[in-house]
Amino acid sequence: MPEQIRVLVVEDEPVALEAHAAYVQRVPGFVVAGTAATGQEAMRALQSGPVDVVLLDMHLPDRHGLDVVRAMRAGGHRADVIAVTSARDLDVVRSAVSLGVVQYLLKPFVFATLRERLEAYRSYREQLGSALEVSTQSEVDQVLAGVRAATPATLPKGMGADLLAKVSRALRDAEGALSASELGEAVGVSRVTARRYAEYLTDNRLAARGQRYAGAGRPEVEYRWVG
Repeated sequence: MPEQIRVLVVEDEPVALEAHAAYVQRVPGFVVAGTAATGQEAMRALQSGPVDVVLLDMHLPDRHGLDVVRAMRAGGHRADVIAVTSARDLDVVRSAVSLGVVQYLLKPFVFATLRERLEAYRSYREQLGSALEVSTQSEVDQVLAGVRAATPATLPKGMGADLLAKVSRALRDAEGALSASELGEAVGVSRVTARRYAEYLTDNRLAARGQRYAGAGRPEVEYRWVG
């Protein structure tokens, strides 16, 4: 049986942590070595057992994910890192690359997206194998290409990545839960369209569905960000 790749999942949102760990378990060849909700817990987990790759949220309650990577390297931990974040800040991306983060995964993402990233990472490890050196530029290029996912995950028909990002941002920035009508108004689309995107995020455990009671009428469905 091939050796399984051990993943430490670090995420401070309980629902997202559970979802990301479940996603990892669904990918053949990968196993969850542990979970952590803070940078401190992540460092303890790295000391308690072998970890091959860390699926690391960048915004933790006690320290930034990049600081966790720096602490890992200072402590001699050589596990690779896949950064997970909702931030689009290019400075964060540049810093992540400079610290040797092998992939950068933006929220919200679905199982297919993470699966592709993990499969690309596995290909990268397999190409490295036990070799200590490479002979040609082509071999170098192949190794570096192996860590990149080949294609982006496909959204359901009729849905677009740009609008999904806008809906996600509106829910994330809202002070409380939003109804489909309020969400549609915030991003400039119809209530039906907003509800479809909100339901998609809910199905992927990035948003949660609730009910809003106002008077004696039928309760209204509302959505809040949990990713």
